[in-house]
Amino acid sequence: MIEFPLTLLVISIIGAALAGFVCSTMGVFVVRMNLSSIGYLMSHAAFAGAAFGLMISIDPMIGALIFSFVTALILGPLAEKARLQSNIVIGFLFSFMIALAFIFLNYIPGQAASGVALRILWGSILSVAYNDLLFLSLLSFILIIFIILFYKELFTIMFNRKLAESSGVNTRLFYFAVLFLTGFAVSLSLRIVGGLLVFALIINPTSTAYQFFYDFKKILLFSPLIGIISCFIGYYLSLISDFPIGASIVIVSAIFFAVGIVVSPKRRKGR
Repeated sequence: MIEFPLTLLVISIIGAALAGFVCSTMGVFVVRMNLSSIGYLMSHAAFAGAAFGLMISIDPMIGALIFSFVTALILGPLAEKARLQSNIVIGFLFSFMIALAFIFLNYIPGQAASGVALRILWGSILSVAYNDLLFLSLLSFILIIFIILFYKELFTIMFNRKLAESSGVNTRLFYFAVLFLTGFAVSLSLRIVGGLLVFALIINPTSTAYQFFYDFKKILLFSPLIGIISCFIGYYLSLISDFPIGASIVIVSAIFFAVGIVVSPKRRKGR
């Protein structure tokens, strides 16, 4: 077990909890709207942006945010104008972002920068800073306000998108809001969970919550709770085992999901 200064431990614990909250909260909308593949896309877009930031010697988080924002900005219009299904466009952008990420990684100068790239790839306790806490806290606040203000519209869209449209809800606007917020959640969690694994923190806790609840409010409550607990346990596992923190968090969340499938009341009712 590696010993860290108390201040660093506190910062990283709070950062892990906030990352668990924002990713798992967005997961509720991503999973329910059948946009799970967007989680993969955004995580790799953010990783490509972080690698680009390292290549041109700027803060990797800035690069991740820019790439996530641009990806979200072009995803919807590209699918509409090309008259292609969103999954096809997501597959194209996914492979494109992966290719860009490895090209950028190849041109990162210096061994120190390469070490930073690896920490962004797998996640690292040492990477968390005060700025990360500030931005994650701000995003958490925005998410809470967003859900409170637009709960009825969001619930209607989750229940039936066509019904929401016929009721006058601008579903396209909320679709883009989910894209942008997911991109920001992924980008700000990148240093903690890692670019290759952060999508699992979006999908796994929500999928676990869906094994137990039908009620949308309960899923909104328990999905981030499961995400936060997964981050806490994964964080501790990383400390005592020296595993990458991102991998530890994902393993814990995957175990929760597997247990959820086995003991799910929905599964028993379906027999």
